[in-house]
Amino acid sequence: IMMLSDPEVESAVLISSDEGASFEKHPINFNILSLLFHPAQENWILAYSHDSKLYSSMDFGRKWQLVHDNVMPGRFYWAVMGLDKESDVVHIETRIAKGRAQYVKCRAQRCTDGNRQYLFPGYVDTNSLVVQDEYVFTQVTKSGRASYFVSYMRESFKRMKLPKYCLPKDMHIISTDEKQVFAAVQEWNQNNTYSLYISDSPGVYFTLSLENLRTSRGPAGNLLVDFYKVEGINGMYLANKLVDNHIKTFITYNKGQTWALLPGPSTDVAGNNLHCILPFCSLHLHLEMLENPYTSGPITSKKSVPGIIVATGNIGTELSSTNLGMFITSDAGNSWRQIFDEEHNIWFLDNGGALLAVLHAATPIRHLWISLDEGKKWDRHSFSLAPLYVDGVLMEPESDNHIITFFGHFSHRSEWQLIKIDYKGLFSRRCMDGDYQTWHLHNKGELCVMGERQIFMKRRPGNRCMLVQDYSRIYSSEPCLCTTYDFECDYGWERQADGKCSPAFWFNPNGAAKTCSSSQSFLNSTGYRKVLSNNCKEAGRNVYSPRRQACRPRPPRGLRLSTNQGELSAPVGSNVTFMVYLEDGDSLRTSIQLDFGDGIKITYSNLSRTDDGIMHIYRTTGIYRVTASAENSQGSDSSTLFLHITSPVERVYLSVPIVAIRGKEANLTAVVWPSHTRTLTFFWWFDNSSEPIITLEGSISYTFQREGKNKVTVQVASGSTVMQDSKVITVKEFFRSLLLSFSPALDEHNPDIPEWREDIGRVVRAALSQVHGVPILLVSLYPGLPTTAELFILPDEHTASEHKRGSEEALETISDIFVTALNQGLIQFELKADTRIIVYMTQQTLAPLVDSNSIHSGSAMLMLLTVVFVGLAAFFIYKFKRYLSSLERHHECSMSHTARTTSASAQLPDITMTS
Repeated sequence: IMMLSDPEVESAVLISSDEGASFEKHPINFNILSLLFHPAQENWILAYSHDSKLYSSMDFGRKWQLVHDNVMPGRFYWAVMGLDKESDVVHIETRIAKGRAQYVKCRAQRCTDGNRQYLFPGYVDTNSLVVQDEYVFTQVTKSGRASYFVSYMRESFKRMKLPKYCLPKDMHIISTDEKQVFAAVQEWNQNNTYSLYISDSPGVYFTLSLENLRTSRGPAGNLLVDFYKVEGINGMYLANKLVDNHIKTFITYNKGQTWALLPGPSTDVAGNNLHCILPFCSLHLHLEMLENPYTSGPITSKKSVPGIIVATGNIGTELSSTNLGMFITSDAGNSWRQIFDEEHNIWFLDNGGALLAVLHAATPIRHLWISLDEGKKWDRHSFSLAPLYVDGVLMEPESDNHIITFFGHFSHRSEWQLIKIDYKGLFSRRCMDGDYQTWHLHNKGELCVMGERQIFMKRRPGNRCMLVQDYSRIYSSEPCLCTTYDFECDYGWERQADGKCSPAFWFNPNGAAKTCSSSQSFLNSTGYRKVLSNNCKEAGRNVYSPRRQACRPRPPRGLRLSTNQGELSAPVGSNVTFMVYLEDGDSLRTSIQLDFGDGIKITYSNLSRTDDGIMHIYRTTGIYRVTASAENSQGSDSSTLFLHITSPVERVYLSVPIVAIRGKEANLTAVVWPSHTRTLTFFWWFDNSSEPIITLEGSISYTFQREGKNKVTVQVASGSTVMQDSKVITVKEFFRSLLLSFSPALDEHNPDIPEWREDIGRVVRAALSQVHGVPILLVSLYPGLPTTAELFILPDEHTASEHKRGSEEALETISDIFVTALNQGLIQFELKADTRIIVYMTQQTLAPLVDSNSIHSGSAMLMLLTVVFVGLAAFFIYKFKRYLSSLERHHECSMSHTARTTSASAQLPDITMTS
C-alpha cells in the first residue's frame, strides 16, 4: 500500500508491506501530482510533479530518480510489453517552446542526454503524443492545418491519410483494439459533432464509417464521444448520431460498414403496448462513460455474457435526459425489454450469470435487486438495516469470489460504511451440461455476422446453478461466403447506395499503385479491403481481394519537396533535413537529384534511399532556391522551395545625415551586424507616423517636409528577433557646413567607437563656441582613420522665412569667421595633459585622407575629391561674397559629400548632436 502525505504539511510517501499494519515514511523533494504504475512490474512507478518533472522509482517509491523535466501532463507512458525491447522504456512528450514539443524515448533509470532517442523527425504539437497498444500517434500543425502521424509496431512514422477533403480540425483516438484504429475526427464543417473513421492495420489509411457522432466534454475538458464497443460480440458497436437536429442511437454488426436504428421494446415495464415502429420511433441509449469507476455507468456488457446489454435510455424520436428507464437485450440488440422505469446501476454477478441492480438515487436506500433470468424477474433483498447513501460497489470481476462490497454513509456527517454481501447462497449447486442452452447470433435474421455463423451457449434462465468460470461461450462457428459488407471501402473509395464501392471524385485509382518491387508486379486494390477480424471466405473468383498486376513504367508525378519540420527558415550552420515524396511513379527506377542552391548538388539512384531525409548545412545567410528533380525513362518532375537561412541580429546602427534640407531627399542606412543577405525586413518609422515604410533593403531615401527635429526609427526583423535604433535629424531651409581635420596625434588615441566620437564632438563644439557663441553648432565625427569631422552652422530656430536672405548672409559671415580661426590654428583642445589637438579646416595640403585600412579607402577617396571642391568653393565665397549662387552650390556640395560618404563607407558614422 502506498499513501501520499499532504504536500502542504510535508512531501513524503508512506509505504506498507504488511497490508497496512505498519507504514514506513520516505521523504521526497517534490510534490506528486499523479502516478503511473507499470503494467507488469508492480514496484515500478512513474511520478509527475507540480513543476512538470517526471521521476521514476523501481522499488515502490522508496527511492526516486529524475527522468526528464518539462514533461507535458499525462503525456508519459510505460513500455508496451512485447513491442518495446526493454520493459523499463518510457515514452515522453517534452515541451520545447509554446505549442512545440518533442517525442523522447528512453529507459526510466537511464534517461541521460546520450541515452535519449528522438524517434519523430522534428517537433510535434504539445499534448499530442498517444502511445496505445501497437501504435504511437502524434500531431504537427503548420500554417493552421494539422497533420497526423502514426508509428505501427514501433516502426518509422508515417502520415495518416484521411479522405482528401476531410480537412480535420481535431482528432481523437477512440480505440486501437484488434490492430485497427478507430478515430473521432472533427471535419472542417463540423462544430459540435465528430465523424468516425476506421483505419487499415498499420493505422495509415482511413475511411469514413459514421458521420456526426455526438460528443461532449468531461469535467477536465476532455472529449467524450458517444461510441460504445459491445463486449463479447466481434464487430458490434453502438453510437449516438445527430440526425436532423435529433440525437439517435445506431448499431452495427459489421464494424461500422452498415448502421441501423435500435428497435424499441413492444411493451413497457408494466406490460402496456408501446407501438414504437421504426423508423419513426426507436430506442435511444446513453453511451457516455462515467468518471466514477465504482458505479456501473449508463451501459454495461461483458465478455463472459455475449449478447446481453443493459443500458439507460428512452423510447421516442430522439435521445432524452428525462423519462429514463432501464432496458436489456438478450440477443445482441435484435430485441429489447424494459426492466425498470427509473435509473439503476447494474452489475453482472456469477461470471455474468446473474444481474445486480441498485437504484441510482440521491436519497439513501436499503434494498437491492437480483435477477437470475436475464432481467425477466427481479428479487428484492435488504442489505442494510438503516438506509445508506451508496457511493459505490466493489467486486472482483471474472472470479469465483461471490462477495459484493457496498460502501457509503448513513448521513452526510457520518463515517464511511462498508457492507459485505455473500450472494453464494442464491445458488444450490454448480451448473451441469443440462443447465445450458444455445442461441444463434444474428443481425435481423441474417445468421452470417462478421463472416461466420456463430452459436453461443448460456445458462437456461431461472436455473439456480453457479456458472463455471472457464466454460466455453461459443458452441460452434463456421465461415460464410463473403459479401460486399464483409469488406470496407478502401482508401479513396466510397460506399454507394447499392453497397458497392466506387472511387471518390478526387481519387485516381489508376495512379494509386504501390511501389513496384523486384518481382515486377504489385497488388492493385479493387476498391475493397476486408474488415479486420472478419472470417468470411471468398468462393471461386476473388471479386474483392486486390489483384496482382504487372508493373508498368510510369513517369514521376506529384514530386513534393519539404523540410522535415515543414519550416522554410533555419539558422545558419544548422542541419536542415529535406524530405522528398513522390505521389506516383516507379520509385525504384526513378533517380532523384537535389540542388541545395549553394552550388552543391546530390543525386540518388532511386527514391527509396531518401526515406530518412537528406541533410545539408548552409554556411552563410541568404535565400536559397532548393530544387528536387525526379527522372526516369518515362519522364521527369520537379519541385522547388525557397529556404531562408538566417543568423541572429546582434546589433543595428542607423546612419543618417545629422542635418537635412527641407524638401530634398536624404539617404538613410541601417547597418546590421553580422551582415545578412536578403533575409531581413526593415521597418522605417518617421516621427509620429501610424504606419511604417517597409523595405527589404537596408537603405531608403526620404524627403522631410517639416523643419525642426525629426525622429527616425528603424526596426530590423530577423525571424522572431526584432532590434531597432533611432536618430534625430535636424531639418532646415538652409545651413552652412565645414569639413574638419585634426592633429595627427588624435589618430593615435582614436579607438574608433561611437562613444569616443560623441565625446570628441562635444569637446570640438565647445572649442568652436568660444570663437562665436551665437549660432547653433552641430559637430559630427566620422568613423575610421584619419579622424575627420563636419561642422554644421544652423540658423536660429525662430528665424522667419521673410528674413531668409539676411539669415543666409549672417551664416556666411559666421562661416568666414570660423574659416579664419581654423586656418590660423586658433581652435584647439587638450586631449591629455601633454597632448594638445589643433582643429583645422580640411584642405588639400592637410593630413592625407587615404586610410591604410582598405575598408575605408573608397570613402576616403570620395572625401578627398569632395574636399578639393569644398575648399575652392569656400575660398571663392571668402573672396567675393557671392551669396546666392555660390551659397546654393555650397549646400549641394555638402549634401552630396554626406550622401557619398554614407553610401561608400563600410563603417558608417555615429552622429554627435548638440545644440
